[in-house]
Amino acid sequence: MSEDLLALFRKTGALLDGHFILRSGLHSRQYFQCALLLQDTEIAAKVCGWLANQLRRFDCDTVISPALGGIIVGQEVGRALGKRHIFAEKDEGKLVLRRGFQISPDEKFIVVEDVVTRGGRVQETINIVRAHGGIVSVVGVIVDRSGETKPDFGCPFVSLIEMNVETFPADNLPPDLANIPALKPGSK
Repeated sequence: MSEDLLALFRKTGALLDGHFILRSGLHSRQYFQCALLLQDTEIAAKVCGWLANQLRRFDCDTVISPALGGIIVGQEVGRALGKRHIFAEKDEGKLVLRRGFQISPDEKFIVVEDVVTRGGRVQETINIVRAHGGIVSVVGVIVDRSGETKPDFGCPFVSLIEMNVETFPADNLPPDLANIPALKPGSK
């Protein structure tokens, strides 16, 4: 499946090469623009269906995702599992529940996202669930690019593909990246 997924990323132009600034602030030579992959609704249903199949064994009442990148993933995984989907979104720089979404005490959640490098937005989403008395059963992502520094979310962590993509702090760029203008293609 990971080879099929990588082929879909390449076919849709969603695996970019160059100099990119990730949401985490780190720099990278590669960028996964899942929006390009998921813009095709058949591909979105297929890829998120694969993720849902990996998550099906976990107890879940609701799927939650961080906006913006996780919304399509969350909606499709929720549909495939026959579960409600809600999302957390930014308000004054941090993720919050809005739009009347509610979390009940002891409600069981699957947290999904498109790509994880450090896992900051996933952790913020987990914190929201737990602050409302909910339980996070598992985190599921399409692409885990965390490498050897896997985040510890305090629950199982499932991905469709693991990519060990080098990342660099802004003050320690290799010469080839330092000589290329940096792009920030993701959501802000």
